[in-house]
Amino acid sequence: MQHTLSVTVEDKPGVLARVSAMFSNRGFNIHSLAVGPTNVEGRSRITLVVDAPELEQLKKQLHKLVNVIKVQELEPSETLEAEVMLVRVSCDPHSRGEVADTAALFATRMIDLSPKSMTFEISGTPEHLASFLEHVRPYGIIELVKSGRVALKKQSDVSTSLIGGGTR
Repeated sequence: MQHTLSVTVEDKPGVLARVSAMFSNRGFNIHSLAVGPTNVEGRSRITLVVDAPELEQLKKQLHKLVNVIKVQELEPSETLEAEVMLVRVSCDPHSRGEVADTAALFATRMIDLSPKSMTFEISGTPEHLASFLEHVRPYGIIELVKSGRVALKKQSDVSTSLIGGGTR
């Protein structure tokens, strides 16, 4: 079962290596990893998506690591999450309009155009990105790269579809 963890750490050399090594040493696969600064000076947040049957022991072990400040498991129904993807799609001059129309439906941004391809930037939930890929796959995906997933706990029960953010 996949779990999303948010780990707040001191922004020090080696912290990320110790955190990821702890999962690796216990035989757990990290599906996604993102790290970046927080709003607090000197702190970073590591967001991990891991495949593990039970996380309670792992969370306790994470707390024991030097420089770890807070460990929080994010429940799927209570989490806002997003990824960024760059995808190069094959297209000739005849299919370019169809590919562009499809991309527009998913609120992508075209960032490169060549005679044989179009490259798009898209952000959103993992499901949103997967849906976009399914729609452009028939044209041919030349190259693809995704960021690690970032996530925050929801502060509201209001659905984003009610406030204009339903597709992302």
